Amino acid sequence: MTRRASLTTILAVAALALSACGGSTDTGGDAPAAADDAAFPVTVEHIWGETTVPAKPERVVALGVTDSDPLLGMGVVPLAVTPFVFYADTNGVGPWAQDLLGGAEPEVLTSSEVDVEAVAALRPDLIVGVSAGFDEPVYEQLSAIAPTLVRPEGTVAYGVDRDTATRMIAQAVGEVDRGEELIAAADQAFADAVAAHPEIEGATGVAALYSGGQFYAFLPADARGRALGELGMQLPAAITDQDTGDSFYVDVSAERLDLLDADVLLVLTDPDAVATVEADPVLAQVPVVARGGMVVDAGDVRGAMSYNSVLSAPYLAENLTPLVAAALAAR
Repeated sequence: MTRRASLTTILAVAALALSACGGSTDTGGDAPAAADDAAFPVTVEHIWGETTVPAKPERVVALGVTDSDPLLGMGVVPLAVTPFVFYADTNGVGPWAQDLLGGAEPEVLTSSEVDVEAVAALRPDLIVGVSAGFDEPVYEQLSAIAPTLVRPEGTVAYGVDRDTATRMIAQAVGEVDRGEELIAAADQAFADAVAAHPEIEGATGVAALYSGGQFYAFLPADARGRALGELGMQLPAAITDQDTGDSFYVDVSAERLDLLDADVLLVLTDPDAVATVEADPVLAQVPVVARGGMVVDAGDVRGAMSYNSVLSAPYLAENLTPLVAAALAAR
């Protein structure tokens, strides 16, 4: 693998140590209605052409790290999921989605590369890889198994925004109306958070991953990078000026930790790395850290931010906002 591909695996999947069923959800609306079989076949355009789903899918495999959330929100329990590594031991989903499994235990795919044979063995009638990073040759192999949904044209791997991903998946499973309900509920959750904390809007903020002794600042192409923006915060020019458009993050070397300076710095990391981040003597000299404006999270806020899906957004808005507001108070 190239260095960029290796980092993509580390970041997007945090070491991606990578049936239909109805249910209700707190994210707004009633339990999803059955998909209208008359809506099929449906054709969804994407980066490598288009995919036609001939009939309502009943055996769905989620290969994208966040794709299970919109599926569950639409009443579709995947046969298999490919989660961020920190949810590999929780049936592959975050706490905001556990109830929607309805007791089901999807197979958790933990390989950093798609195991095409394992997917074929599940006999899917739809493969969803919108929030994934596999390449076109793998897509072709998967398409020979079942209709396969991938990211749209003009997006980077792991860089599809919440609304676009939800709408693509909703179209593929025949739940367009439910998809719009979930999008509206997620948007409203952030709107309510901003209304409750107007001091956040207009402040600058950086969300960064600390992994393997290195910091990576997330760009708006990434779910984590978008989360602070949904609270009305701005990414500092020092970071945006380094956005080449072909990735979802910016490398931040130990010599350039000043790039992380903002009104708020949110560092996402693993539990065993929290003490290392908090004790970093060079990081401590960055103004935002020196004045107490850094938040380090290794729990479910990190998880909800990494997903930033229609299911995790309400959870994120409720739990991230107080942390940001407290950090801002240190200005």
